[in-house]
Amino acid sequence: MIKDYRPYYIKKAWYRLQHFYIRHKLAPQLKSLGRHPFIVKPWHIEIFGGPVSIGDNITLLGCSDKKTRLTVWSDKKDIKGIRIGDHVLISPGVRISAANSISIADSCMLASHVYITDSDWHGIYDRSMPPDELACVILEENVWVGDSAIICKGVTIGKNSIIGAGSVVTCDIPANVIAAGNPAKIIKHLDPDKPITTRKDRFADTDKMTLALVSAEKEFLEGNTLFGWARSLFFPEKE
Repeated sequence: MIKDYRPYYIKKAWYRLQHFYIRHKLAPQLKSLGRHPFIVKPWHIEIFGGPVSIGDNITLLGCSDKKTRLTVWSDKKDIKGIRIGDHVLISPGVRISAANSISIADSCMLASHVYITDSDWHGIYDRSMPPDELACVILEENVWVGDSAIICKGVTIGKNSIIGAGSVVTCDIPANVIAAGNPAKIIKHLDPDKPITTRKDRFADTDKMTLALVSAEKEFLEGNTLFGWARSLFFPEKE
């Protein structure tokens, strides 16, 4: 891990800049944004259309080479759009594209480059126009979707289930299983006797977690100076 040479007050100013961008640029594009969002590099999060609703304690990550995109394209009124629950993790490069309704429940985790869509976007026989039928996608509570997986229209994934990396999900997946492949098929059932700890379970006490993170960050950056940070930028040393 590369050492962070920034003094704590510089890093705190960086967080304030991100919060300013979220409040004045990102949040106005959303139908709603819940409490305590943890959004990293929000200028690499792209919102198109709406409605897009996000719950409490979201972890939403952007990256310069992996834009995260939440998109609603439709000429129909009163669609549900994209709805994201509490304590959801969305990694860099995720694309969620809705023509009608995509629902992601509490504590779901989406790894990098996951693609979720509720439409084919073109008709089968008339490819100059979008399809007439409307579909939806539902991820129930605590679903984990692996890197580069694709979730297709009309799919429901049951509670606690895991989708393997690179999988293509074309039909419903029941609760408490691991599914993988193209098309994705069940390869394992989760042990019903083993308890599952969700992100909501782990991070429910937001104030306690915030204090712990601030304390750890202060300790990690202790002794850093403005001069040392500048030197690391222009004359980096091999660690």
